[in-house]
Amino acid sequence: MPPSMATENSTNTSRGEEFKLLANEAFKAHKYSQAIDLYTQAIEVHNNNAVYWANRAFAHTKLEEYGSAIQDATKAIEIDPRYSKGYYRRGAAYLAMGKFKEALKDFQQVKKICPNDPDATKKLKECEKAVMKLKFEEAISVPESGRRSVADSVDYHTIDVEPQYAGARIEGDVVTLEFVKKMMDDFKNQKCLHKRYAYQIVLQIREMLRALPSLVDINVPYGKHFTVCGDVHGQFYDLINIFELNGLPSEDNPYLFNGDFVDRGSFSVEVILTLFAFKCMSPSAIYLSRGNHESKSMNKIYGFEGEVKSKLSDTFVELFAEVFCYLPLAHVINGKVFVVHGGLFSVDGVKLSDIKAIDRFCEPPEEGLMCELLWSDPQPQVGRGPSKRVLVFLFGADVTKRFLQDNNLDLVVRSHEVKDEGYEIEHDGKLITVFSAPNYCDQMGNKGAFIRFEAPDLKPNIVTFSAVVIEILIYSGYHGLVSTFKFIATTTRSMVSRFLIQNSLDREHPQQAGFCTLDILFLVGQW
Repeated sequence: MPPSMATENSTNTSRGEEFKLLANEAFKAHKYSQAIDLYTQAIEVHNNNAVYWANRAFAHTKLEEYGSAIQDATKAIEIDPRYSKGYYRRGAAYLAMGKFKEALKDFQQVKKICPNDPDATKKLKECEKAVMKLKFEEAISVPESGRRSVADSVDYHTIDVEPQYAGARIEGDVVTLEFVKKMMDDFKNQKCLHKRYAYQIVLQIREMLRALPSLVDINVPYGKHFTVCGDVHGQFYDLINIFELNGLPSEDNPYLFNGDFVDRGSFSVEVILTLFAFKCMSPSAIYLSRGNHESKSMNKIYGFEGEVKSKLSDTFVELFAEVFCYLPLAHVINGKVFVVHGGLFSVDGVKLSDIKAIDRFCEPPEEGLMCELLWSDPQPQVGRGPSKRVLVFLFGADVTKRFLQDNNLDLVVRSHEVKDEGYEIEHDGKLITVFSAPNYCDQMGNKGAFIRFEAPDLKPNIVTFSAVVIEILIYSGYHGLVSTFKFIATTTRSMVSRFLIQNSLDREHPQQAGFCTLDILFLVGQW
């Protein structure tokens, strides 16, 4: 090798390492988009380094860009077939997508290369268990036409309410505002709704949703307003904050929640029961649209299924899965604003009548109009491009413009993507992304947002807000209030355990270690 070429290679390697170190710091700070840009610069100066590709794959996974993660991890494997992290990153991306068979192959390869890696062993067992479960479910599956609804086996009238139950109660068959307020207060204080009333709400909403079309038209009278919210993702305390900022849902203060009510956050059951209860109370006070997380496969991976089993029962898992299939796919406000969870289509010429004609009573397919409504994303370039999420295409401003013109619409509002400010305006102002889960996954540091429209002009007024913090006041059996803890209310699956609080309390008061009786009061307030 000529000396000049060796010097150039050494320089490129050095520059690549500098970019990688900067990218690692951005990653640690949860600035994943910035990390991706820096890893990309490292790859541009030294594109045969498997570590750079695998690291960028990991950053893509953090942003739920699983298609890009799989591509980058595959490139890392091509560069170095013995690089275990390449297989691990690709397997993790497949696992996040529910593609357990593909993930199993990659984790088997990791196990061959690193037989003593405990994390690889854990992931391998997880995949093996998931694949066996899939095979079992396939073996005992009943054709859709012959399947009996779980709702047919539930009669909430026969479920007794224990005399000691002090929570919210539905008197008769009517869900009232008084009940919903009491239920939300109970939820704020970490109390559960009795299963009888949970069944009643979900069964009532089931009948209500199945009667709706796949595309719902909303009429906002002259001088009245309408609010659109994006993803909530089980962040109950942030949902309550939206209502505190903008008022409770009512006929005079209607809302549309644009999908992804559940998963990720720890309070998905509380979120979905609250939204469903408001819909039962007043159908025109709240509208609900399906997101890609209102599906069996996503709920199995991202927490809702486990939460429902823990807080309610296995029967509720099946019931929610069925009800999610009845959620409408899109809404049109006053014939001018098209609202959908994901985005637009891989082909031109799609009319609103085509969306209304979709048979939505099923789990989301992996292609077609329904899939694209739930999954697609916009891109800054014109035309269409491959999606970072695998299943669908990205669409540009020209695609948005043609869709609006073809359907005599003015604006597309969608959700589906976390945004630093809680929203983003794109495509020459013709498309707005709104995301209502601040500090998403307890680490993104983003704001949340919602959009208020006022008839007749329907000019979007965007309101942003920060994540709510829960303050926990801890009382001991001996000395009253002894400690105060604050934490972001989104809290992931673990919540704040009594064990951690007790340990902290014991450290502050060692003379009474282990003898404090905890009475935990949850208060909601801004940080």
